[in-house]
Amino acid sequence: MRHLLNTLFVTSEDAYLSLDGENVVVNRDKQEIGRFPLHNLNAIFSFSYAGASPALMGACASKEINLVFCTPRGKFLARTTGISNGNVLLRRKQYRIADDTTESCKIARNMIFGKLYNSRWSIERTKRDHKMRIDEEKFLRASESIKNLMADVLKEQSLDSLRGLEGVGATAYFGVFDDMILRDKEDFFFRERNRRPPLDKINAMLSFAYSLLGNDCASALESVGLDSYVGFLHRDRPGRTSLALDLMEELRPCMADRFVLTMVNNRVVAPRDFETSESGAIRLTDEARKKFLKSWQEKKQEVITHPYLEEKVPWGLVPYIQALLLARYLRSDLDEYPPFLWK
Repeated sequence: MRHLLNTLFVTSEDAYLSLDGENVVVNRDKQEIGRFPLHNLNAIFSFSYAGASPALMGACASKEINLVFCTPRGKFLARTTGISNGNVLLRRKQYRIADDTTESCKIARNMIFGKLYNSRWSIERTKRDHKMRIDEEKFLRASESIKNLMADVLKEQSLDSLRGLEGVGATAYFGVFDDMILRDKEDFFFRERNRRPPLDKINAMLSFAYSLLGNDCASALESVGLDSYVGFLHRDRPGRTSLALDLMEELRPCMADRFVLTMVNNRVVAPRDFETSESGAIRLTDEARKKFLKSWQEKKQEVITHPYLEEKVPWGLVPYIQALLLARYLRSDLDEYPPFLWK
């Protein structure tokens, strides 16, 4: 259980929530393991299959406490709503900002700043941890190139120009991505980003990791009452969760990319874990996908210190916390959206 931003996160998959007076009670195996006053809470997130009592759902609805149900893996299921639902005001604000490219840029540039920051930190970590195995000068040039873009990103007023700066940063970052792959280079290598279909093993894993992260981000946004299909940097396209793609930007380097690098460098995956289709697409075998998913879930349980909240949280809650921060910015509770800056 985590109590953050006046939000209770219940991450035990067998926890059952009930009401006792003015308190939410967390139970496991019919034993009370936690008790929290409802008047201190704005929201409750349950990542449990066990559910909650009707009495608690009714109390949350009447007190306008957002009670959200997700699967243990983070897929959004449902939320309780009462007669008066503030989410409509939040979404109307989201739509108004999405229609205003200048206002959209204020949020998007913070997200891209986070992406550049985390990309640079990923480069710096490899440079620090594997100094004797890389071309240090090459990594230094890439890091400095990204660093020089960051101040310009925060001043940008145009979405098109912002995309241009993001593209320059991505080129510098992916220019050394192959050098961050430290094992089995004859089988695991990165030349360029390709997808639909991925044409090498690294791109196959990146695409799969991005898909998992995108689903987590979409669930997180829906859980706080935002429309995951209406973005600020990524514009409307039927069937595309544009806001989830926005939220993903800052999390790609530190959650998805580093995960893929770890899978290769720690020899969790092997060349035999991939197959080639008739079209030339490379994909994970069925057994390898299970192994990948198991490792992804384990990664989400690892505890880090959130840089903005300065609280210890599991990686898996990061998209939900960022979604909450974005919703608070849209409600004018924060002066600006604070991106996730990996440390």
